[in-house]
This record gives sequence, C-alpha cells and structure tokens, in this order.
Amino acid sequence: MKKLNTSPISGMQELLPKEQAVFNKFKDCVREVYKHRGFLEIETPVIDRAEILFAKAGGETEKQIYKVVKTEEAAEGADQALRFDHTVPLARYIVEHESDLAFPFRVTQIGRNYRGERAQKGRFREFYQADIDVLGRNELAIEYDAEVILTLSEALDALHLPPKLVRVSNRKILVGFLEELNLQEVASEIFSIVDHAEKVPLEKTKEWLAELSIGNERVDSVMNFIDIAGDRADVISRLNSFGFENQKFTEGLQELDKVLSILESQGLEGSVVADMKIVRGLDYYTGTVFETILPDYKEIGSICSGGRYENLAELYTDQKFPGVGGSIGLTRLFYVLNEYGLINEADVERRRYAVVPFGNSEPEVEMAYKVARKLREQGEDVDIVFADKKLGDKIKFAGKTADYLIVIGDDEVRTGTFGVKDLMTGETTTSEI
Repeated sequence: MKKLNTSPISGMQELLPKEQAVFNKFKDCVREVYKHRGFLEIETPVIDRAEILFAKAGGETEKQIYKVVKTEEAAEGADQALRFDHTVPLARYIVEHESDLAFPFRVTQIGRNYRGERAQKGRFREFYQADIDVLGRNELAIEYDAEVILTLSEALDALHLPPKLVRVSNRKILVGFLEELNLQEVASEIFSIVDHAEKVPLEKTKEWLAELSIGNERVDSVMNFIDIAGDRADVISRLNSFGFENQKFTEGLQELDKVLSILESQGLEGSVVADMKIVRGLDYYTGTVFETILPDYKEIGSICSGGRYENLAELYTDQKFPGVGGSIGLTRLFYVLNEYGLINEADVERRRYAVVPFGNSEPEVEMAYKVARKLREQGEDVDIVFADKKLGDKIKFAGKTADYLIVIGDDEVRTGTFGVKDLMTGETTTSEI
C-alpha cells in the first residue's frame, strides 16, 4: 500500500526504461543532425533571474512562469524562475559571453523547459525542446533564415516521419499591409487574430476583426490577405499585385522570395509553401516566420517552428544581436507520434543483450565478462545477469529486459563458443570469443 501519492505531477512526462531508450535515441537523432550542420551545443541554466525572463515573456507566457522560492524566503517571494524557453536565456548568454564568441554564432540547446500551462492531453509543463539559432553582431544575412529551416527539416527527416509541409511567411509583409490600411493602432490585435485563425471557424475570425471597429471593407481586405497561400511564384505574384510601395511590405516580400528560393533549390520544392496565416504569436519575431506540419495529420498541429528576431537582447545591452532560430518540441512530438503509432521503434531503439552465467561459477563469470566486452566494443548494450536464481527464472528476466540471450555454461567455457538467441524469433546463431 502506498504511503504517499507517487504518481508524477500532472503535465510531467515519466517513461518506462524501454520508452525512455526510444525517446533518448529520438533526441540523439536530432542532436546529430544539428552537430553535422555546424551548430555548437551549449547549456544555459534551468534557473535564471526572474527579471531576465519576465523582461521578454509577455502575454500568456508570463502567467505560466514558475518562480523558484527557497523555504526560508517563501514569505518574501522569489527573484529567480524556471526558464520557459531557450531563446531568452540565449540572449542573456550572448550578452555575457559575446567577447569570447565568433559571429555569426551557430548554436544549439537541447534541454528541459517549464511552463505552468493547464494540463491537458499532449501538453506538458516540463518538456524537452531542441533549438537551433544563428546570431550575428549588428547584422545577419537573410540566407541564415533558410539555413535554419533546412537544418530543422533534415532533423525531422532523421526521425522517419510521414511527409511534412513547411509553411513560411514574413511578419514584415503583414506589418506593411496593415500600415497601408491605416490599421497600425490595432496591429497587435490583428496579429493575434491571424495567429488563431486556423483554430476557430472562419466566421469567428471575421467576427473578431469586426469587433475592432475597422469597417467591413478593411475586414474583408484582411480576410482576403490571410487566405493567400501556395507555391513561391504564385504567392509572390499575388502579393505584388497589391502594388504597395510600403517599405516594410516590400522588404518582407523580397526576404520571403529569397528564403523560399533557397529552400526550393536545396530540395524542399513540393514540401514548402508561403502562407500568410503564419505570423507566430511571440512578439520578438520580426521577419521570417515558419511552422511545419504533417499534412496527413493536421490535427497534431505544428511540430516545428521559429523565425527571425532583429534584436532579442535589446533589453540587456545597447549592442545589436539579430538572429534566427527554430525549435522542435521533442516531448510533445514524441507523445503525439506515439499516440498515432508513427514511431518505428526498430529505427530508433538499440539492440540489447543479456548474458547469463549458468551457475555463476568463476569460469562462467569470467567468460561472461569477455563476451560482454566483445559486444560492447561493437557498440551493443549488454547486461550480465548475476541473479542467484534458477536458469529458467534468469531467462524469464532476460525476456523482459533484452532482445538477445546468451547463456554461458560449462560447454561454452570449454569450447569458447556461445549461442545468441533472438528472443523475438527464437532463432539461435553461434559465435566465438
């Protein structure tokens, strides 16, 4: 009988060893792609100064931040908090270490973050994110926007997912569009409405726009604008047809065209589109924004997203550090892919061997270690079972923890050969030390 409630707190992922092994391999696949594409790995502290985190949080995120309070300070509140993403701590990191870094700085962070969201299926309060960012000092070439998207796309491919679709836009286009309609004063509200447009019926989006008292004609204009989506040539042509000379609009259009052109030339043609509904809710994005979905499983939502920010560190320093980044939410993605049966464990799980000394005699144990060492040198995972039990019980235990079984008895010690039994198929092959 349990003396205390030992179940994990709601919104926290806790896996059994076999599931954890699959998740770890899942995570390692992404890490390897990031590494091969030149991103340097760092870790920022999970706990940071509250003033750092609150300075850039805003909106709903600010309400979800976990504060850290030591017991003796509980009555006075806390000046520390748990990070809610990797991007804000990265801004602090850049300011702190900028004299020791080479720019453009290609960086990756893979670790846990925390948000006090309402617990629900597929949403977690503690979760792994796998981020990449490229930061420049004073300037950063637009080509890096495409480089980040290409890297994330390759990482998703390494997970053997169903066909994906990358949806790309540029926030400057909507900013310029709203300036042309003289809607600057309600721009933030419209950005929020557009960001939620796919989550509600069409009429609801129109209703929200009408509530801003901007007039039916401008409501229709915004509705028509956010409906623009498709391949690069078609979307660029439709946006050019507005004939706007607005600087922001023109810059955004040129940047979007450039990024899409690079993505198409690097093999994403057919799996990348321009889409004006993509604006991303976080205020620090200023240019390119993107989201990736699995078209055959649209209900899953975005599995990877990010964008360009012109000066994320502006609250911490007078220097300008523009950047572009993106993230794969590993915990949520792992959960939903499991729910849909889309993770092929054979692709990601390593083989595991159980070596069982028949009677735990000294020669048997010595050979068991030799066999285990040989297999480990070949990159395999090996457990030596020393339990003081009957052989049948040892084999039953091995069946719960391993894929292959090796029993070492007198004959194996005498001949220097041993059998390797596949516990799935029952087939046995012979090997030697």
